[in-house]
Amino acid sequence: MSKRDYYEVLGLTKNASDEEIKKAYRKLAMKHHPDRNPDDKGAEEKFKEAKQAYEILSDPDKRATYDQFGHAGIDQGGMGGGFGGGGFSDAFSDIFGDIFGGGGNRRDRVYRGADLRYNLEIELEESAHGTETKIRIPTLEECETCHGSGAKPGTQPTTCTACGGHGQVRIQQGFFSVQQTCPRCSGTGKIVSDPCSSCHGEGRVKKHKTLSVKIPAGVDTGDRIRLGGEGEAGVNGGPPGDLYVVIHIEEHPVFKRDGDDLHCEMPISFATAALGGEIEIPTLDGHAKIKIPAETQSGKVFRLRGKGIKGVRSHAPGDLMCHMLVETPVNLSERQRELLREFEALSPGRNNNPRAQSFMDKVKSFFGP
Repeated sequence: MSKRDYYEVLGLTKNASDEEIKKAYRKLAMKHHPDRNPDDKGAEEKFKEAKQAYEILSDPDKRATYDQFGHAGIDQGGMGGGFGGGGFSDAFSDIFGDIFGGGGNRRDRVYRGADLRYNLEIELEESAHGTETKIRIPTLEECETCHGSGAKPGTQPTTCTACGGHGQVRIQQGFFSVQQTCPRCSGTGKIVSDPCSSCHGEGRVKKHKTLSVKIPAGVDTGDRIRLGGEGEAGVNGGPPGDLYVVIHIEEHPVFKRDGDDLHCEMPISFATAALGGEIEIPTLDGHAKIKIPAETQSGKVFRLRGKGIKGVRSHAPGDLMCHMLVETPVNLSERQRELLREFEALSPGRNNNPRAQSFMDKVKSFFGP
């Protein structure tokens, strides 16, 4: 894909002055910066394109080469990889000072708010089919009274005299000079002499807010759902952070999830296991019937394909694995006991109890004759 003309990218003509180039780039950088356009790939590409154009046109030598040979001269000369001259670094400070509060001084900078995490427990059925729920979270929001400045309405913060508004002070230690955060203004570069009564000079206040969260079908424990701009408010009017909702699936009384597969234990009677039959088993979508062959042993697993969960990144649903659990009868009547004794008397051989006989053979082999 061919590159656009750098002057066209910045919306300028070839006789544009250095100041016009800087202003054009500043405008585009502020408009398309990724922090102002989260998750917008188009804006990100325009930002990179404008940055590359400014890198070349802000450097006199590179600009002259580009004017004479176009992109071919720049690419062949190996000039397209780094930041050009001193112009870009100077403009970077100016431009991003504008984006994040102006001028490069810490007193004017704004900061993006912190990201937040919320642990959300949902039921297995909700994770399988998807749902929408509401959550109530504590957060720091921009103070509506002072609009984030921290100062009482009608007043303005003053420049910190200790650091001159830079937010940092330089301390001489012997032969070395050490720069550290200003202890008086805590690095903000400003002092709030008359603080806002609503936020007590912080610029942000603690609140609770209720949000609606859409849970896509197939989510699993540990999956995260991002809610852009729902984190803490930024400092000095900066953009808010994001909220990440982390999914945790509650323990289910019947099923256990393993990836996209589900597992369950299915108790069956001694008679059904021995003679075979048809049983009804639960699934997340209702009930299903399976045939139990005669002489089924405890622990036998039956797979029901497609009866598991279709994960958010899966192309097909998983399976349901039914583990047979042969149940020993309890609370027997005397007649039942009598029949079982009669049955036991008729079952002395290897043919009726293959596992027991095999186990005893192993024991005899271990201990010897």
